[in-house]
Amino acid sequence: MTHSENEAFVTQRALRAVVENGADEAALSTLAESEVLVPAAVNGDGPGPMALTLPVFEQEDGTELVPVFTTRERLEHALPLMPRGRHRSVLLGELAHGWPSEDLALVIDAGTPEQLALTAEGVKALLDRGYEDDA
Repeated sequence: MTHSENEAFVTQRALRAVVENGADEAALSTLAESEVLVPAAVNGDGPGPMALTLPVFEQEDGTELVPVFTTRERLEHALPLMPRGRHRSVLLGELAHGWPSEDLALVIDAGTPEQLALTAEGVKALLDRGYEDDA
């Protein structure tokens, strides 16, 4: 198992723990420190945070959500029409810290047994850890 495969396995195990057992502190900390893939278009030339555009999908009930994935395989399975390589890798905790809207939900690994959906409030409360602004 490669390093990235092992990281994905650890992240998926933490997801499964939260889905099956609720908000466990150790699992939530693991998730916040995990890298996820965000399907995205890249704006501009730089790799900085401003270059990330979050994909927003609207559900039939009007809920808007951003999907993120623990592996490229899971991303490609859920979004088969997404051009290959059109994703960015980000730390889930950093993404949560800069969450852009109180109306936007987050779904991790959509369409898998470990799928976890969080409201904007849940994203901030559960995953925004250790990324306080330096003031």
